[in-house]
Amino acid sequence: MSSEERGTFLLQAHGLAKKFVTEAGEVSVLDGLDLEVRNGEMLAVVGESGAGKSTLLQILGTLDTPSNGELYFQSVRISGLSEDQVSDLRNREIGFVWQLHHLLPEFTAEENVGFPLRLRGAGAAEAAEKARRVLEEVGLDARRHHRPGQLSGGEQQRVALARALANGPSLLLADEPTGNLDQRTGDMVFALIEQLHQTHNLTSIIVTHNPAFARRCHRVVELTGGRLQQVSG
Repeated sequence: MSSEERGTFLLQAHGLAKKFVTEAGEVSVLDGLDLEVRNGEMLAVVGESGAGKSTLLQILGTLDTPSNGELYFQSVRISGLSEDQVSDLRNREIGFVWQLHHLLPEFTAEENVGFPLRLRGAGAAEAAEKARRVLEEVGLDARRHHRPGQLSGGEQQRVALARALANGPSLLLADEPTGNLDQRTGDMVFALIEQLHQTHNLTSIIVTHNPAFARRCHRVVELTGGRLQQVSG
């Protein structure tokens, strides 16, 4: 495939394999998996528990490395980069939202959202201003000085979403972002993800067990037997 053809995709995975060594022997989670995600696409990944969805997301987000295969991000081969280059790419280009929000309990919402910006060298005033702006987008400007323990579950997840977008990423990876929420709150959070996907010109990959949410994505793929099968789109 030419670099021009590859440029239509934000993310490509070719022949990804991931194996783990356990006391019972070697376990294969991903087995020659292929995936192409176009710029601006909102992709849902479904599958049974234990199928390897979270492992796949961590590899796509460069938090883990495959045992075999290649991952390309904006035509760049990840295995050809140094650890520092991969870390820089991840910090600039990828935002993460997990089922558990992983907010720092001693920090306010504004400080949690601004923390990744401070890690990238932003000053306190710049980080606070950007944090306020994105918290306003998720409807939490009035709660920006509250700590996580003072926020509801849905508010905490909205802070986590704001934190994921603080650096202006091109790719959003969400692993069961509504899994710990009740149906009504989960629907509100998913609707917000849909909105931010558009307003921030994101490419989004969302792991979900909720078939209704999956159907709202542009395309649905199922992880089974270590590989992806297209369900719809």
